Amino acid sequence: MKIGVSVFLTEKSGNPGDIAREAENLGFESMWVAEHIAVPTHYTTHYPRSDDGKVPPFYAELVDPFIALAAAAQTTKTIRLGTAICLLPQHDVITIAKTTATLDRYSNGRLILGVGAGWFAEEAQLFGVKFAHRWQHLRESVEALRDLWSEDEVSYEGEFIKFPPLRIGPKPVQKPFPPILLGAHDPKYALKRVARFADGWFPANLPPEKFRETIPEIKRLAKEAGRDAEKLEFSVLMMAQGDGPSVDTMKQYQEAGVTRMIVLAWAAASGSGVEAVKGLAPIVARAQRV
Repeated sequence: MKIGVSVFLTEKSGNPGDIAREAENLGFESMWVAEHIAVPTHYTTHYPRSDDGKVPPFYAELVDPFIALAAAAQTTKTIRLGTAICLLPQHDVITIAKTTATLDRYSNGRLILGVGAGWFAEEAQLFGVKFAHRWQHLRESVEALRDLWSEDEVSYEGEFIKFPPLRIGPKPVQKPFPPILLGAHDPKYALKRVARFADGWFPANLPPEKFRETIPEIKRLAKEAGRDAEKLEFSVLMMAQGDGPSVDTMKQYQEAGVTRMIVLAWAAASGSGVEAVKGLAPIVARAQRV
């Protein structure tokens, strides 16, 4: 079982390069950085993970994940570098194609692009996203991004993403392109989306028994769509506090078809990211017994 660590990085967290180097030295397979670009002062969206339904104040202070991962790339050699998640519809896809390809090149092919459509309507609207259609916007962005990464001359004509023929470089080191994993949580809607346009899936806190149900269904849908279902990768984002998953829990996930567990270092948002990652080191050792 591969073990990744996810961090909410703010100005209090310390240098991302130091955090990534510590994670690599401790044996973490990957480091994932969260994104929220801005938090509107007034909103009605209910945030389900807080007692009062309010968005945590530090969400407004999160650093740019791509700059953070670029810093991480320069201090490490092997650890994979991911976004958990990039709110892709809130970005200009041509610009993000160049940013991500450059990051993949400077990290020697270590980028994993975790993407989502977002749950925060008022944030999405800041960037002109039609919230009710954000999933179609995301799908078109993924399709266009892969074309921009891999083709010498590319154009795209969708409902939300449109651009005329153009050339863009650099291209990513990973061929044909870096993996794009979908960070959607609700299996009711995620399965068809993963099967149609993602390279994998990493929902938060989905129990092993649900993976046993959903992974075969995703693979079936992917085959119907003409895709290679065996290339899909399944991870789980563990957001709970405490000592982290037990060996038995890891085994259950592995038997269900999950190959990576991403544990969340909550403490990195308000203090030393290095110390937050160190606190999760026992989970890496535990995974070696699976």
